[in-house]
Amino acid sequence: VQLQASGGGLVQAGGSLRLSCAASGRSFRYYTAAWFRQAPGKEREFVSSVTQSGDSTDYADSVKGRFTISRDNAKNTVYLQMNSLNPEDTAVYYCAARSSRGTLGPWTGSQSQYRYWGQGTQVTVSS
Repeated sequence: VQLQASGGGLVQAGGSLRLSCAASGRSFRYYTAAWFRQAPGKEREFVSSVTQSGDSTDYADSVKGRFTISRDNAKNTVYLQMNSLNPEDTAVYYCAARSSRGTLGPWTGSQSQYRYWGQGTQVTVSS
């Protein structure tokens, strides 16, 4: 599976962006997908994950209520809708995927669980 993230950019605080992660290669519908982010000088951190069917999602506390993950398996694409952005959301955002384990759990926030990674897309939020 190859992953291509896009949709990043510069936005003012309070604004919105939608990131996309397009998958090619094997059928994406059999994969759990996630978004991680890495801010300057910080470790990469978990943002959100979604099951292969899209029926279950998980979010980091810092983005709950503001970000929404979704997927369109017909298009082999996962999305991250980001609303009410603030400067602390500034980071490079990475999409990741792994073969499905069925349900989400504590493991979904661990980078080591994901085999496939996209190249990252920069999100910058100005104050």
